[in-house]
Amino acid sequence: MSQESWLPTLKTDTPEEGYELAVKLARKAVGMTQPDESIRKKLRPVYANNADSLTLASQVVAINFQTVAAANNYWKE
Repeated sequence: MSQESWLPTLKTDTPEEGYELAVKLARKAVGMTQPDESIRKKLRPVYANNADSLTLASQVVAINFQTVAAANNYWKE
């Protein structure tokens, strides 16, 4: 039984789509790291109100965006 990949490519049509993919990568990593949804829901209020946690989450998205941008040559003219 073949299962379709949730990440068939890093290629996107626009940088905005690339950023959305970077967010998806970060969210997917959280779900894979902590697969129990009830625990994620319990922890969310803790990190959602913590400036350091939010900054680190933004950093993860930024690193993912660097990867997507490199795969798409966003900065090459």
